[in-house]
Amino acid sequence: MAGLLILLAGFGTADAAEALLARYLGTVQPGDLAAGADRFGAPLPNAPVVPVYKGNALVGHAYLTSDFVNTTGYSGRPIHVLVGLAPDGTVTGAKLVDHHEPIVLIGIPPAKVNAFIDGYVGKNVLTLASQSASSPPVDIVSGATVTVMVIGDSIIRSGKKVLQALGAPGAAEAAPTVARSLDLSKTGVEDWGTLVGDGSVRRLALTVGEVNAAFERTGKAEAVARPEPGEPNDGFIDLYAALATIPTVGRSLLGDAEYEALVQRLKPGQHAIVVAGQGRYSFKGSGYVRGGIFDRFELVQHEGAIRFRDRLHKRLGSLAAAGAPDFPEIGLFIIPENAGFNPADPWRLQLLVQRATAALDKAFVTFDLGYQPPEKFLKAEPVAVPAPAAASVAPVAAAPMPAAQVEPDAAEETPLWRRIWENRLFDIAVLATAILLLTGIFFFQDQLVKRPDLYERVRTGFLVFTLVWLGWYATAQLSVVNVLTFANALRTDFRWDYFLMDPLVFILWFSVAASLLFWGRGAFCGWLCPFGALQELASKAAKRLGVRQIAVPFGLHQRLWPIKYMIFLLLFGLSLTSLATAEKAAEIEPFKTAIILHFIRDWWFVLFAVALIAAGLFIERFFCRYLCPLGAALAIPGRMRMFDWLRRYKECGNPCRRCANECPVQAIHPDGSINPNECIQCLHCQVLYHHDRKCPVMIQKRLKRERRDATQSTGTAADAKSRAAVLTNDPATGHLSVRPEGL
Repeated sequence: MAGLLILLAGFGTADAAEALLARYLGTVQPGDLAAGADRFGAPLPNAPVVPVYKGNALVGHAYLTSDFVNTTGYSGRPIHVLVGLAPDGTVTGAKLVDHHEPIVLIGIPPAKVNAFIDGYVGKNVLTLASQSASSPPVDIVSGATVTVMVIGDSIIRSGKKVLQALGAPGAAEAAPTVARSLDLSKTGVEDWGTLVGDGSVRRLALTVGEVNAAFERTGKAEAVARPEPGEPNDGFIDLYAALATIPTVGRSLLGDAEYEALVQRLKPGQHAIVVAGQGRYSFKGSGYVRGGIFDRFELVQHEGAIRFRDRLHKRLGSLAAAGAPDFPEIGLFIIPENAGFNPADPWRLQLLVQRATAALDKAFVTFDLGYQPPEKFLKAEPVAVPAPAAASVAPVAAAPMPAAQVEPDAAEETPLWRRIWENRLFDIAVLATAILLLTGIFFFQDQLVKRPDLYERVRTGFLVFTLVWLGWYATAQLSVVNVLTFANALRTDFRWDYFLMDPLVFILWFSVAASLLFWGRGAFCGWLCPFGALQELASKAAKRLGVRQIAVPFGLHQRLWPIKYMIFLLLFGLSLTSLATAEKAAEIEPFKTAIILHFIRDWWFVLFAVALIAAGLFIERFFCRYLCPLGAALAIPGRMRMFDWLRRYKECGNPCRRCANECPVQAIHPDGSINPNECIQCLHCQVLYHHDRKCPVMIQKRLKRERRDATQSTGTAADAKSRAAVLTNDPATGHLSVRPEGL
């Protein structure tokens, strides 16, 4: 293995692709990419491909998909997959070696993505490239649709490119003798009936029965058990597609003004299609609103698949052609200029139909709408065919490979993170409003805590918002994994665009960083943590139902709260050697189970999360107190806070201990001092601080005030004397009480 790396490194000085391949090959064994293989050979000349041998027999070649095709996913960065390919085009092995897909990192188990990739092993890329199947060749992972579609498509297309470069039989396409192109001189306007009749507009009509039959053919019992409701002849979707850059088609469907605007927008050689649909199934879906990519359809031409992003889409209200139906969904989609699309060649629109099989799982089938530009809109010119080479064919293992690196089309587009932010402006506005409200609560806390009933309503309402909207709806739950990832990025390849992928999480982290300077960790832990909100709301409900609370002795409490710091340090140490291992160990946080995945997970994860919540019914915020590594991570920089906002009396702790006894996380020591590392800034102690019925100091002030008022109203010294009061300490509870003097 060491010799291979040295050899590859020598070639890689002139070729970054080979250097990247060398790096990733060092993480796998030859047998991972081809069964029984025991060594890698020397890389091909000027090519990022390495032969794989079993003894002295060549069993295939290893390569990186991103060296040959665009593998950009949700993250805007390449998804790197190592593939082993037999000489006949059969995939002998495939390994996901690197990616930055946030949707996979957040909640999709890596085992599901790896199982998807393993599904291509044993399949022939040439066969898959020529198929138009009614269902994907491998089961798609629900929740990561675009990511796995990119992976599967890249395995097929890159495999064919490798075989073509190696000169494998059947991989190369015959050189055309006639060049066909659009005849842009033919213009005019036609009605809807004519456009559909001559194939200028193509149609795919699916019924409920056809869709149910397609899922039955997959053999997936979960999908078959949940058929689409309705009669078999009921319409499911009526889908139409057309090439809008054919002048007659474009003017007829868009109208003169819209067509001219399209022509002005398109770059030389760029094209656009019109897609319209009606029925119970939306071809757009709603995934593009959050992720920026339309994941229910793609354009397929030859071995290439083209996915559309929101910035290359324009919504149309209606079609201009006379007699056109009134479609509820119409979109104009511009094909990326470097997608290699030939408008004169056939293509197909592949519709992905999904069906929920469980709360977070889905099954998929595909249907094809084929499109062939009508001959009347094409022109043909003869092409000179080069004479065949007289030299003998070079051996496959030594065949030179042309540069095949495909530059991502996303490079010339608006960054994906920016488009995600633009599509989530409403969510961003809601979160920003909540943070401004919380800031106002802290800055004007005296006005709030002096009104206990109002404070209780505001706090409970904010916690409900945090749990339901911020947690369960927006899944904006911060995690210690974010801390570990950030620290790792600072040491390696830090990039802001990666952390900007989820705007709500980024805004939360920015607000947490700012609040640490003012209030410490409490602003997040006490108000903006969805799991913390779940614990506190559950505890409130338990108390109302009369569940007896366990009072942890302060001495024992002091010995338990350091556990969370030990957990954090252990996770941080693991992340220095293996971030993946640290992420797995971070499952001690039940956040993913309880908040992001809504308890829909393997039973042991659910049992662990429920056990922690159950413990919190008896010891309020049990997890926050003793186990939360994120709270520990925030407490460390929180020591740098600039202000102490929580007010205390000199009597606090000596002799009165009411605040200490009622603190929900025991952050107040018996001497009355507040431990900022443990305080969650719930402001309950400030309610007591101003409460003239609970705080002895305030009670004394109230009685003096009442005595003064009574003296002024009666004018007698007797009434004033009867209202004089003294403080007494209850040794059993630690609370101070007030009694009239002389009793």
